[in-house]
Amino acid sequence: MVCLAFGLAYLCGVFDDPGIKETIPEPVLRFGLPVDSFYISEGIIRPNQNLSDILMGYGVGLATIDVLARRAQDTFDVRKIKCGNNFFVFQSRDSLREAKYFVYENTTTSYVIFDLADSLKAYLGQKEVESRIKTASGVISSSLWNTMVDNRLSPLLAIELSEIYAWSIDFFGIQKGDWFKIVYEEQYVDSQSIGIGEIHAALFNHAGQDFYAFRFYQDNRFDYFDISGSSLRKAFLKAPMKWFSRISSRFSNNRFHPVLKIHRAHHGVDYAAPTGTPVQSIGDGLVIERAFQASGGGNYVRIKHNSVYSTTYMHLSKFGEGIYSGARVRQGQVIGYVGATGLASGPHLDFRVYKNGQAIDPLRMEAPPVEPVKTQNLPRFVALRDSMATLIKNIPDLEGKTVR
Repeated sequence: MVCLAFGLAYLCGVFDDPGIKETIPEPVLRFGLPVDSFYISEGIIRPNQNLSDILMGYGVGLATIDVLARRAQDTFDVRKIKCGNNFFVFQSRDSLREAKYFVYENTTTSYVIFDLADSLKAYLGQKEVESRIKTASGVISSSLWNTMVDNRLSPLLAIELSEIYAWSIDFFGIQKGDWFKIVYEEQYVDSQSIGIGEIHAALFNHAGQDFYAFRFYQDNRFDYFDISGSSLRKAFLKAPMKWFSRISSRFSNNRFHPVLKIHRAHHGVDYAAPTGTPVQSIGDGLVIERAFQASGGGNYVRIKHNSVYSTTYMHLSKFGEGIYSGARVRQGQVIGYVGATGLASGPHLDFRVYKNGQAIDPLRMEAPPVEPVKTQNLPRFVALRDSMATLIKNIPDLEGKTVR
């Protein structure tokens, strides 16, 4: 009885013990709604299924659905509900199981909540994205893409690395035995990976040479710099195409022409690729020619990059949007598409580089770097570089490969 009386007195506030605090657990939320307050039904949008089909199955009348759809129009057009996306119905916990909220996952990170109460409204929500720092490594056996797949890594990392090293490494010329180590972000929603984020640092060993890349903030932008603080961005890209099957012909003073059946100079590099493959300018510049040459080059574009360098892109099936004589182009801009116009035995790009008016081998061209890390930023860069280099060094060795 004493214990019971003490307990009742405490609950009624007769005793106020500052040493005893009642802990009220925070509610578990899903889409901002308290999970314990509802029954939650989950589903996947089926082919040809719409909002009416779904909600009518949960006892919501057509008149209510019509008003809801019209009121939600400025927030989300219900006609854009896609097959395969997830939906959730929050129902009351009583015996009626009345639908209170309908939640549609628009993307992996965003959703729409339809409030089925008297207000009948819709509003957008965003899921929390968690970024986790990860490390990865691999040894090239065939291609960078296949190496990522073989090591159970996102193939998107191959694309990111090729972009970072676009001015330093020709990824269509990487060799078996080349290897890499990277420090990157992977993004998660609800503990599920939704893709990769930024690559913070990388080491790519190509033909026995180490190529470092460190992501560093300077001049209001992030960019990648090598171990000495020089920018990895150069005046020109390493190749005029992101995708091609092979180099079918190299720079030569005496090549056998496949159509004319004679030996003559070929002062360019041929990249074999399917018709329609995008061709990009290797650098900023001015289009000085966009024409057709029936006797050889077919549709071609010539770009003057500066007082020293110019480039030519030949056998195009068609020109890129906005490409005309006198147009300014940016590095990486699509200036045309692979074809077989002119004298060509099959679809390919004939790419040529001129230095001071003389043709040079594009595969041997060394482009000058852009601005390095500024003197006032060097202490900050060195601190970041050293910490990232330590992370890279601690990534497990690869088949006997070591970081020097």
